[in-house]
Amino acid sequence: MAGNASKMAGYRLTPSLHLVGRLAGGAAPSPLNARSSHQYRIDGRAWGRGRTHGYVTGLGSRGCIVAKASKGDVEKTTPSLEFGEDAAAFELSEQNVTSWALFFTLLTGVLGLIYVLWIDPSYGVGSSFTGLIESLAPTSEIAILEILFVFAVVHSGLAYLRPYGEDLVGARAYRVMFALISLPLAIAAVVFFINHRYDGIALWNIRGIPGVHEAVWIASFISFYFLYPSTFNILEVAAVDEPKLHLWESGIIRITRHPQAFGQLVWCLAHTAWVGSSFMVATSLGLMAHHAFACWHGDFRLKRKYGDAFEELKKRTSIVPFAAILEGRQILPEEYWKEYLRLPYLFLVPFCIGAYVCHPLMQQASYWLGW
Repeated sequence: MAGNASKMAGYRLTPSLHLVGRLAGGAAPSPLNARSSHQYRIDGRAWGRGRTHGYVTGLGSRGCIVAKASKGDVEKTTPSLEFGEDAAAFELSEQNVTSWALFFTLLTGVLGLIYVLWIDPSYGVGSSFTGLIESLAPTSEIAILEILFVFAVVHSGLAYLRPYGEDLVGARAYRVMFALISLPLAIAAVVFFINHRYDGIALWNIRGIPGVHEAVWIASFISFYFLYPSTFNILEVAAVDEPKLHLWESGIIRITRHPQAFGQLVWCLAHTAWVGSSFMVATSLGLMAHHAFACWHGDFRLKRKYGDAFEELKKRTSIVPFAAILEGRQILPEEYWKEYLRLPYLFLVPFCIGAYVCHPLMQQASYWLGW
């Protein structure tokens, strides 16, 4: 590719990272794949996929495209994305009504299928699964650890096998299979947790202390802002768009490379303080053990897919929140807070309020199932 550097001069980079315009010597332009692993540098700064404008002036080291942009273009774009993607980016103008209609159709179909095969007391096998687990456990604390262990093995195991499965059946088919296996196990864990959360030994009770309820609610709300950015790509989650393993770089990833683990820790601490039972302690330990493994496993999978690009990203990020920033390895861009003023994060507000309001309904449904 370096041999074509002179021919690349004069190209313009559009928001979709296609090269258009005029090649030196009058050659016809050819598009550059927006999903390629090439890096883009404008005026000496690194830029990631999605919002780059400028003119290509040549090729830098390691195949990087060196470009020049106007001051106005620079002010309108998102800087400092050198090796990864822009997290939680969402543009209403890029949405397709047909895709979202298909999403809700698939969601309804999958949830309906899970209800019939797993949840329904008459035909579903969910009660048989939890019954088997309980028969093998002397206490409910051990039972929830067994459920979480089965979920962890299946969930992480399927994630490890993802590149091989996608080669066999395709990315969309593998994602659907992944969901149909993982979601029922997650439902079993949630229902069993709700029904048994006060089991075991009552270690403390601070629920009557003024302000505790509000503190637990605020902590739980904050924990959702540490969701992993791929969670927001719900069209990929539902396999409407082709699912991908993303190398995120902006937003919450600047704070911690594994935000979901920290968010889970905040949730566990808040709910353990509120519930105060030995069952809750066992549940929190099981959840955090899985997330601790997921930190290593997530890095392994990103390294397997992205190689040196992930290693470079790893150097400027951290697992422990804010560690890379305090150590000077991560420099937050100006107006970093704007990376949170995006629709997916704004949507978390009504989502968290709705989930809280629906707590009694979730409890009633769990009591009805009796798992």
